[in-house]
Amino acid sequence: MERIPVLKMGQFLLVTIQVDLYDRLALGLEDDLINMVSRTDARGVLIDISAVNIVDSFMGRILGNIAAMSRVLDAETVVVGMQPAVAITLVELGLTLPGVHTALNVEKGMALLRTKIGSVSTGEETPHDRIVE
Repeated sequence: MERIPVLKMGQFLLVTIQVDLYDRLALGLEDDLINMVSRTDARGVLIDISAVNIVDSFMGRILGNIAAMSRVLDAETVVVGMQPAVAITLVELGLTLPGVHTALNVEKGMALLRTKIGSVSTGEETPHDRIVE
């Protein structure tokens, strides 16, 4: 089964979605992300959807579920790179995505996560700075 890679960057997990998500892939991403948040004690999840052109109600619910489950595990969720057409679709579908924070790009999303968790990037390596398989 195809999988979306999840990268660990310090206290955060970074996901860059480069393909349109079908239901099984979206559910797999949800499971992988939540397992990694738990396993790595990640404090934030950043999901880059800049390459995604279509988001349906199912994908909107998946993003909301990821945010809700991450929050229970003490992690914030930020979605970045949302195309205007995707934002319009989400509004027209009536999806409010509670718990999902948004930013324009990855850089601003990382800054938002740092603000949300109250951390200051020191540039020093921590036990969290490792590759997760």
